[in-house]
Amino acid sequence: MPITRARWPLAAGLTLAAGLALAHGDVAPQPVNTDALPEVGEEWLTENPYRGMDPEVFQTAIEIGDSGFNQNCARCHGLGAISGGLAPDLRFLEAEEYGDEWFAERFQHGMTQNGVTKMPAFGEILGQKAAWAIRSYIETRPDDRQVADAAPTLTAMRDKLAGLAEDPSGADLEALEAELLEINAGFETLSGSPLADSAAARAARMIDGTPAAFHEAAELLTVSLSAAH
Repeated sequence: MPITRARWPLAAGLTLAAGLALAHGDVAPQPVNTDALPEVGEEWLTENPYRGMDPEVFQTAIEIGDSGFNQNCARCHGLGAISGGLAPDLRFLEAEEYGDEWFAERFQHGMTQNGVTKMPAFGEILGQKAAWAIRSYIETRPDDRQVADAAPTLTAMRDKLAGLAEDPSGADLEALEAELLEINAGFETLSGSPLADSAAARAARMIDGTPAAFHEAAELLTVSLSAAH
């Protein structure tokens, strides 16, 4: 039975309890550098504070959350937050206070079943800023099915960027950025967030006319295509 948004917390709890074969408790949490983010106070909030801040702040939170998630959460919840079935697919968690509350509670306190840590308590170790950065990253993940459907377009763009990495002369950065952002605009999120931060959007921000940037952007699209499949 698919996990619907209305049943997500209950289904997630059952999945964690019954299906998480690899205990996460034996992995030391990796620190997340959140110095670039505004302070959010000592008391834990129940709603993602970065979501309503300046777009540049939210984007910074997403990028920091990307690193934080893939260092601390991807082992169970999947690279790019695409779950392989061992743990809940966090992309379905609503990008609003209802989903935020559930996320914050689990992040702070973790989950233990029959004396076995299925998810460690990250709250005191990583802190609230890291929590909401990771939350920002998760809620802006694009629907991987739509990314897969766009594979021909993304592959063509990847090949174009790879070619420019070999010879960037004559590259029209504005046109390339616009094309990448148009691709990204076609993706929705599973959380209901109006902002999907796909590899296409990241590639648009990355390219600066240098061969190294074109190469890195092409590699980013390659990884995204592999994950979607």
